[in-house]
Amino acid sequence: MNKYKMEVVVGIFVIFGLVCVGYMTVKLGHVSLFGDDTYALTARFTSVTGLRTGSPVYIWGIEVGRVENISMDQREQKAVVEIRIKKGVVIYDDAIASIKTEGLIGDKYLNIDPGGSGEPLTNGGVIADTQPAVEVVDLIGKYVFGDIKTSKEKKGE
Repeated sequence: MNKYKMEVVVGIFVIFGLVCVGYMTVKLGHVSLFGDDTYALTARFTSVTGLRTGSPVYIWGIEVGRVENISMDQREQKAVVEIRIKKGVVIYDDAIASIKTEGLIGDKYLNIDPGGSGEPLTNGGVIADTQPAVEVVDLIGKYVFGDIKTSKEKKGE
């Protein structure tokens, strides 16, 4: 009898552990099991260097979505970024999407200024105004080799 009691306790512990692992997999993997509470938008960039599938999307510093897919449009010669935005977050057709960097050499993320004077974008909408990431290495190179003028040089001093 004592043997079966120990097996039942171990079995319950194993099942509880598997449920916990499954829950963490769903939460950390950003998987939705019970319906989709997001809508899709698309933005086209001249460069998406450093942006990855799964990168966060922020509005005013608040995470409102994720980058779903990154592909190429050979005809227009642009990178196409598909994003998923939480339902209830309204983005207008005059929105601006830009790629930013967390910290000096951090990961890239997509920042959206949602606009407000146009029509709201719906599922499958396109954010027309985009700004690619600023490359820190290029800026440093320009500064080191004298391509960037200081404020004194601009004033003619």
